[in-house]
Amino acid sequence: MEPEIITVGLDGSAESLAAAQWAADEADRRHFVLRLLHAWILLAAEAADTPPDRDQNAGARRIVRQALEVVRERHPHLQIIEDLVGSEAEPALLRAAGESRMTVLGSRALGTLGSYVFGDVSLGVVGRADGPVVLVRGGGRAQPDRAESAGPPNGPGSRVVVGMSLNGPCEPLLAFAFDAALSRGLPLQVVHGRPLPVQAYAPWGVDPDAATEAAKDADGELRDVIGPWRARFPDVPVELTVLTESATRAIVQTAPGAELLAVGRRRHRRFLAPRVGPVAHAAIHHATCPVAMVPHD
Repeated sequence: MEPEIITVGLDGSAESLAAAQWAADEADRRHFVLRLLHAWILLAAEAADTPPDRDQNAGARRIVRQALEVVRERHPHLQIIEDLVGSEAEPALLRAAGESRMTVLGSRALGTLGSYVFGDVSLGVVGRADGPVVLVRGGGRAQPDRAESAGPPNGPGSRVVVGMSLNGPCEPLLAFAFDAALSRGLPLQVVHGRPLPVQAYAPWGVDPDAATEAAKDADGELRDVIGPWRARFPDVPVELTVLTESATRAIVQTAPGAELLAVGRRRHRRFLAPRVGPVAHAAIHHATCPVAMVPHD
């Protein structure tokens, strides 16, 4: 049986180095292989004895070597594949995603003016990859080094958060989220946002009885969905959170302090529709923790 692979895309930025560190932590925790991938369309075929001053690929090699040195410092025994690909970045990453358990990319922290700007390559991979894609902010907190810590591996409030819509298939998303929580020894917070129905509003504001009833109904539906998963993962503590808000607001309000946020992404979207939906979009641009986009039908 061949080992599972986690692929991280590198472009020489601080964000891609942060992604490499996160991916290395994940690969080491799960005993997977880490692939450091850099795609450069001008990659030249060269003989093994090409002098350094004539190496046209020196810059590309340097990007991979820098990431390798950063990862090796923390994970000296991790199995690593160095992969230089003569291709555009997006198709190279999509091919690698089809061969990997997950793909990890760096994500820039965006201010107000840039909050709706996202790199074309990253967005293309997130919107089209067959498997989960994790976006990691540059400068974010590193995952704890379990081997060097005798105390609790995570700070108070550390958890994995997953956003649930209850409007379609959720098996791949829940499988990913429960597995992520189990591998980290963390609780899982399942978040569902549901706007209040029209009948909950009165001329003087929100009818508290109608709002309570709507929240109770949503909570019952969520418990029905999560029940079998609790039985399947008995070692994962689960917290259910229902907010009478839109799904995007619920995710943005709940994500702070999470170790990882997981949201779903439809594989097949309508022609001319955005590559990711509004919840995934909000998670990408507002969550500061790593965000996993999990495709589903």
